[in-house]
Amino acid sequence: MKDNIIISKTESFADRIVKVYKYLKTVKNEYRMSDQLLRCGTSIGALVKESQFAQSTADFINKNYIALKEANEASYWIDRLHNGDYFTDAEFKSLSKDVNEIIAILISIVKTTKEKI
Repeated sequence: MKDNIIISKTESFADRIVKVYKYLKTVKNEYRMSDQLLRCGTSIGALVKESQFAQSTADFINKNYIALKEANEASYWIDRLHNGDYFTDAEFKSLSKDVNEIIAILISIVKTTKEKI
């Protein structure tokens, strides 16, 4: 099967978020925001993966749109954690770059799929 860029990007992002979560809990002693980031950051990939077996085009759009909302929320928590000095500027830029790429791809998927129907 051909590589699916959004699946590979969201799986890599989820793996990275799990590592960030462990770091925030053990090194930075941060619990609330890291829990939020873990929840939304890992659900993006789960929703994208689930959309691959959507029951209809509308279901496919809905699952990817929810993934987009979760990615936007992850971006929010990344910003808050950076503003709270839990991330260095380099860590923040790297995480932001990853999540913004995912957001752009999901916007394109949703928009293109809507245009086809």
